[in-house]
Amino acid sequence: MVVSSSSSGGGDMVGLIAHVLRGRWFMVYASFLIMSMAGATYLFGIYSKVIKSSLGYDQTTLNTLGFFKDLGASIGVPSGLIAEVTPPWFVLSLGASLNFVGYFMMWLFVTGKIAKPKVWHMCAYICVGANAANFANTGALVTSVKNFPESRGIMLGLLKGFVGLSGAIMTQLYLAIYGNDSKSLILLIAWLPAAFSVFFVYTVRLIKVVRQPNEKKVFLNFLYVSLVLALFLMIIILAQKYVKFSHGGYIATSTVVCVLLFLPLGIAINEEIKLWNIKKSLIDPPTDISVERPASKLTPLPPPSYVQLEPPKSSWCANIFKTPDRGEDYTILQALLSVDMLIIFVATFCGLGSCLTAIDNLGQLGESLGYPAHTISSFASLISIWNYSGRVFSGFVSEALLAKSGFPRPLMMTIFLCLCCIGHLLVAFPISGSLYITSIIIGFSYGVQLTLLFTIISELFGLKYYSTLFNCGQLSAPIGSYVLNVRVAGKLYDKEARKQLAAKGLVLAPGQDLTCIGVECYRLSFIILAAVAAFGALASFILVLRTRKFYKSDIYKKFREDMKVAEIEMASS
Repeated sequence: MVVSSSSSGGGDMVGLIAHVLRGRWFMVYASFLIMSMAGATYLFGIYSKVIKSSLGYDQTTLNTLGFFKDLGASIGVPSGLIAEVTPPWFVLSLGASLNFVGYFMMWLFVTGKIAKPKVWHMCAYICVGANAANFANTGALVTSVKNFPESRGIMLGLLKGFVGLSGAIMTQLYLAIYGNDSKSLILLIAWLPAAFSVFFVYTVRLIKVVRQPNEKKVFLNFLYVSLVLALFLMIIILAQKYVKFSHGGYIATSTVVCVLLFLPLGIAINEEIKLWNIKKSLIDPPTDISVERPASKLTPLPPPSYVQLEPPKSSWCANIFKTPDRGEDYTILQALLSVDMLIIFVATFCGLGSCLTAIDNLGQLGESLGYPAHTISSFASLISIWNYSGRVFSGFVSEALLAKSGFPRPLMMTIFLCLCCIGHLLVAFPISGSLYITSIIIGFSYGVQLTLLFTIISELFGLKYYSTLFNCGQLSAPIGSYVLNVRVAGKLYDKEARKQLAAKGLVLAPGQDLTCIGVECYRLSFIILAAVAAFGALASFILVLRTRKFYKSDIYKKFREDMKVAEIEMASS
C-alpha cells in the first residue's frame, strides 16, 4: 500500500521564488534584457562624427574604424569555441569584461583624458568592444535556442529583434542620463551592457527540453509587448524630430521605455506560477490516496543473443568529407567545408556587407544630402526599429510558413535581398524623402537576413556545434563590410570630396575634415551596392533549389521525439 498526503508550509513561497528564478521563462526574459543592450554597434552612426572631429580623422580612416567595428562584431568564432567547453555564465562574464574595456578606453581617448591614440589603437579597442556582443549572443541566444529547439525561428526572431531595438533603447537612455552628448554615449555603451550581463550571469543556462502546449502563445505575448515597445520608440523618435525635448522630457520617455522592458517579466512570472501550481498538484494531491498494488509474477526476459555496443562518439573533425544528411549534427569542419555553407557565405557577404555599408555611412550620407543633424540621428534610431521589425517578422512568419506549407527559409532571404537592391538604388537616385524609405528598407532587410541566417544554419547543420557554427556563419559580413565600405564607399567619397575642393580652388589643410556635399558623393557607391545585393539574391536562390526537399520534410521530428523521452523521464521521476 502506498499513502500520499498533502501538506503546506511556510517554505512554499520560498520554493515558488526559487522556481521562478530558475525557470525556463525567467531565463528567456533575462536573455531578452541582455539582447536589448547588445546592439551598441548600431549606434556607430551617431558617435562616429564626434570621433572624426575629436581625433581629426578623414572619411577613409573613419570607415576603417567602422570596418574594425564590424570585424569585431562578426568574428564570434572565439566565443563559440569557448562556449563549447565552458558554461554560459563564463561566456557572459568574459563578454562583459571585453565590452567595458573596449568602449571605456575609446571614451578616454575621445574626451582627451588620454593622449590622442594611433589609428590602430582605436581600431583595436572598437574591435574588442564590438566583439563583446558575440559573447552575449553566444551565452544568451545560443543557450535559448537549445532550450527551445522546435521554436528556434521564433526565439531567434525575438532575441535578435531586441538587439535590433537596442540602438533606439540606448539612445533614449543616454539622452535621459547624459543629455545630447555623443561622447557620453560611448561611456554608456561601456558600462550598461556589461552590467546587464553580469546581473543575469547565473540565470542563463541550459535546461532540459520539455515542450509546453501553450509555448507558441507565450511567445506571441512576448511579441505583443515588444511590438508596443517598438511602436512607442518610433513615435518618440518622430516626435523628437519635430519637437525639441527638454531633459525632463527625455527622462519621461526613457522611463516609459524601462517600464515596457519590464513588462515581459510579468509574462514570465505568470507562466512560472502556472508550472509551479501544476507541479504542486502532482506532488501534493488534494486528498489522501490509497493504492493497492496487486502481486504479480514477473517473468524474466531471456538473455540477449548479442551485445550491442554504443557507437564511438565522433570528434569535431572526424569524417570531414563524409557529411550526414541535412538536419543531422555536422562536425565543425563538415559544415564549414560544405557547399551549402559556401553559398550562405556568398549570400551574406553580399547582403549583410552591403547593408552594413549603408548603415555605417548613414551620418555622412544624410549630411551629403543636406539633412539636419537631429534628422540624421533619427535615421539611426529608425534603422534600429525596422531592424527589429525584420527580425521578428522573419522569425514568426518563416516559422508559420514552414509549418503550414514547407516554405523554404532561404526563399525569404532571396526576396529581401532583392528588396535591398531597391533601397540602395533610392540612395543612388534620390527622390524627396528617399532617405527615410531607404532607412526602412535597409533596416528591415538587414534584420530579416540576420534571423534567417542563424536559423538556416541551425536547421541545415544541427545544434551540437551550434555555438561555433552560429558565429562562423557571420564571418562574411565584416569581409563584405571592408570591401564595400572601406575600399568602395570610403574611397569614392573621399575622391569626390577632393574633386569638389579642387573645383573651388582649395587645398585640404592638415587635419581638416574632408566633407562631400551632393548626390554624387555616394551615387556610384550605391549602384555598386545594388549590383552586389542582386548577386547575393542569386546565390540565395541557388540554396533554395538545393534545400527545397529538405524543407518540405518534417525537419523537427527528432526534436519532438527527444522531448517525448524527456517528458516521460520527468513524469516517472
